[in-house]
Amino acid sequence: MGVILEVKNLTKKFGGLTAVNDFSFEIHRGEFVGLIGPNGAGKTTVFNLISGFEKPSSGKIRFDGIDITGMRPYKIVNKGIARTFQLVRSFKYLSILDNVEVSCLSQRGKQVSKKVGTEAYASSILASSGLVDKARIPPIILPHGDLRKLQISKALGTNPELLLLDEPFSGLSHEEQLVITDLIKKLHDDGVTIFITGHVLRELMTLVPRVLAMHQGKMIADGPPQEVADNKIVLEAYLGRGAEFA
Repeated sequence: MGVILEVKNLTKKFGGLTAVNDFSFEIHRGEFVGLIGPNGAGKTTVFNLISGFEKPSSGKIRFDGIDITGMRPYKIVNKGIARTFQLVRSFKYLSILDNVEVSCLSQRGKQVSKKVGTEAYASSILASSGLVDKARIPPIILPHGDLRKLQISKALGTNPELLLLDEPFSGLSHEEQLVITDLIKKLHDDGVTIFITGHVLRELMTLVPRVLAMHQGKMIADGPPQEVADNKIVLEAYLGRGAEFA
C-alpha cells in the first residue's frame, strides 16, 4: 500500500518551548500505528498539527500526496482525516443520533449519506459502535465508555480514510477498554487507517503492529511493539532508568 500520511521535519514551538522537534515519519494506507511517550512528550501536539488545530513552526505534512500543512481543521476533515480528543466533546443536549448526523453532513459524509439518507447512515454507524439502542437519548447521561464510543462514531460520520485516536482508553475501566479495543480492531479490519496514542500501554502494545515512541518532542524509536518495548532509550525516557514494560 502507498503512503497515506507523510510527516517531514515537523517542529512546533510555543515561545521558548519546543513541543515537537524535527519529527518525521510515514504511515502507509491500511496501517495501524501507535504513538507512545511520557506525559509532555508531544503526542497530542503531533495530532493537533496533523488535524489543523495547531500550525507548525516548520516542516511539512502531506496526506495522500497533498500538502495539508497549516490547513484549517474542516478542510483537513474534508480531505479524509478525522480525530478524537482526550477530553470527550459532544453536543450535550442533542440526541446521540443527532450528534452523529452533524458529522454525516460534512463534505465527505455526504458522499455516503446522500445515497442512503443521513439518519440511516448515522444509525448504521451507531449500530457498528454498539450505541444504536441509545440513539434517542442525549450524551449528557451516557457513561464514560459510551461517550468514547460516541466520539469515535462522530469521527466516522465524516467518512475518514485516516482516523486519529487520541487516548481513547483514558478514564475507562478494564472492561470498557476491551469494548473500545474490539471496536477499533473492527474499524481497522474494515479498511480504516488508524493512528492512535495511549497511556494504557498494555492495551496499546498488544493492539498495534507498529509503534512510534517520542520523548521531548523527538522520535526515539519506530518498530514492532516488542522491539520498542525492549529499547533502552524508550525505557529510560518513558518509565525511568532500569524499568521494564509489564
